[in-house]
Amino acid sequence: MPTSANGSPPVYREIAEELRRQIRSGRYADGDRLPGENTLMERHGVARATARQALSVLINEGLAVAVRGSGIYVRLFRPLRRHGARRLSRELWGEGRAIWQTDSDTRGYEVEGLVVEEVIPEAHVLRVLDLPEGSTVLRRSRRYLVDGRPVQSAVSHLSPHSWRGREDVDAARRVRDHDTGPGGIYARLAELGHGPAHFTEEIRVRMPTPEETVELELFPGTPVLEVARTALTVDHRPVEFNRITMDGSAYVLQYDFDA
Repeated sequence: MPTSANGSPPVYREIAEELRRQIRSGRYADGDRLPGENTLMERHGVARATARQALSVLINEGLAVAVRGSGIYVRLFRPLRRHGARRLSRELWGEGRAIWQTDSDTRGYEVEGLVVEEVIPEAHVLRVLDLPEGSTVLRRSRRYLVDGRPVQSAVSHLSPHSWRGREDVDAARRVRDHDTGPGGIYARLAELGHGPAHFTEEIRVRMPTPEETVELELFPGTPVLEVARTALTVDHRPVEFNRITMDGSAYVLQYDFDA
């Protein structure tokens, strides 16, 4: 029976560690039901509050999910590897591939809840895009799912200079469409003479808002990664500002640098 005597970890943490080892060893697979509070109480000779704390540790770590009226189930998700530079290379979207292909590998992804609309954005978006007060931009809002799980939401803002009044009517129309075609937005901007040549990204970790918790179906205590990305043309004119909110438990960020 676990014990917290002599300065050892609290009993509930020892029970959680035992369950964690069993999950990682494959004893409990994705979707399996974990022992409930009554089972843990009998097995370890502990109070209900201790058993509940042990299970809460796994839930807060994202290793398990509580299903009301049913029990606690293992929920494993292989993290996505987000390669910061490779996913934005012209070689990728210039050949008609989506930047998401570098993240999801062969697992595929879904785009859900896409909304395209012309809006007057917040002041900081206008500053980033170097637009005067009151300017209208094209905003594209969507949520991405992998293996049926929401992993990120994104809200991009396109400068009107990049797509309005262009001779390439088809490309300008596709920018506004739900399906922007092979290579996505960046390929269409390139056809309009405003292809991205530089990107800048700022990343910070924070706790989610209540709305983000619902949208990304986050476990309690799960942080989000907020990515603010600006796309600029060869002459450093901003054409897009994209704010991306990512489930912090679903990603590994990779960046390669030369010494």
